[in-house]
Amino acid sequence: MKRKNLKGLLGVCLLLFTLACSKNLPAGQAAPDFTLPDSKGQQVKLSDQKGKIVVLEWFNDGCPYVKKHYGSGNMQALQKKYTDKGVEWLTVLSSAPGKQGHQSPQGINEIMVEWKGSPTHVLLDPMGKVGRLYGAKTTPHMFVIDPKGDIVYQGAIDSIASTDPADIAKAENYVAKALDATMAGKSVDPNTTTPYGCSVKYQ
Repeated sequence: MKRKNLKGLLGVCLLLFTLACSKNLPAGQAAPDFTLPDSKGQQVKLSDQKGKIVVLEWFNDGCPYVKKHYGSGNMQALQKKYTDKGVEWLTVLSSAPGKQGHQSPQGINEIMVEWKGSPTHVLLDPMGKVGRLYGAKTTPHMFVIDPKGDIVYQGAIDSIASTDPADIAKAENYVAKALDATMAGKSVDPNTTTPYGCSVKYQ
């Protein structure tokens, strides 16, 4: 087998292993509490956000699926639209040191300025503790938590699993749909989808 093909096969196997072994944290249960430092040195505790809607977004700046949503401005538009409405948007980096997507606080702050990101906080999870706690499988992998602290949505950002920015306009945005429903006091449907993207680069 050629080296290139073997490398590709190993990559697929690693992704399948990650998906199979990551704990699935379904919608409909209380979001596990955690505390993580943000990129500006502040400690952020999830339970302190109770009473607010919270979005968790797993991030890796080297992932083409993440670049699709940031390069097009789609993710930033969602962040701005909903943080302006009082949503706490927490972007989480669970890439281990030495792996794709790992960033220092200064590095990720510079990326967010360059990419014009506007989450409430960028959280640093280099040991992958919170990522594994939530069963975060891909970048992006999205979670929506209601004001009571329950997970009301988890999965993909939208309905078209591709790296092509042209697909964004054609896709159903599951995160926006979940946020709108939660703000209106309605049930979220669908509340679970299959996340797509690059595997989270855990330690």
